[in-house]
Amino acid sequence: MRVLTWNVWWRFGPWEQRRKAILAVLRDLQPDVVGLQEVWERGGENLAGWLAEELGMHWTWAASDAPERWQRRIGDPAVGIGNAVLSRWTVADRAVVRLPAHRERDAGYLALHALLDAPGHRVPFFTTHLTSATDASAVRCEQVRVIAEFITAHRGGTDFPPVLTGDFNAWPDSDEIRLLGGYRTAPAVPGLTLFDAWEYADPAQPSATWDPANPYVAKTFGPPVRIDYVHVGEPGPGGLGHVTAVRRAADGPVDGVRPSDHAAVLAELAGV
Repeated sequence: MRVLTWNVWWRFGPWEQRRKAILAVLRDLQPDVVGLQEVWERGGENLAGWLAEELGMHWTWAASDAPERWQRRIGDPAVGIGNAVLSRWTVADRAVVRLPAHRERDAGYLALHALLDAPGHRVPFFTTHLTSATDASAVRCEQVRVIAEFITAHRGGTDFPPVLTGDFNAWPDSDEIRLLGGYRTAPAVPGLTLFDAWEYADPAQPSATWDPANPYVAKTFGPPVRIDYVHVGEPGPGGLGHVTAVRRAADGPVDGVRPSDHAAVLAELAGV
């Protein structure tokens, strides 16, 4: 199973050209399931819905209930923002959880669950987007705890391990990421351990998904860092769901246009 996570940068920049580039990347990579963050909707048109129609995939999405901070940045109060899942298989069930807010900077962050009717095993799939404030590690830890409880509530009924994707806005050694794994600190929910798929990557390959080599990112003057993740639970029987490959993707221009300010992460999981 080919899993992709990607923050697609809402309606910022040359969004009409970018959405064509996003579609071209997805056509080339041919993922089976995609977790998308910063998906836009306006006037009944939804980026994820358009991508799904073009790619022949199923989709579901969840809208932020506090998009005002985003809307003020582009001066358009009619554009919604949220997370979405694209899937080659039908979505048998879905659920959404609201995440804790960062003081007065509430941007309506959430986590979306989609139970995918994959052949042989249903897949409990999740995608999320955590607050981006630099000083908000403590808030992101609270958000991770809510997500862990959410996963625990929706992981049952299948041998396939839960798959969590998203833009965590957090460095790999941060408290919020360590809360998911169990090895470096007690997990957010006892018994729930989620492995960072990048632990299986070739250490020589580029890893930064937020990279000033991207002109959309250069003006932030920040360091290159990996803040986008695919996490997978402990493998099921016979190694079901274990990571077989992982790499950075969507990290260059398409016909002269960068698809997003983020690169994507593409992981391959065994068993589907």
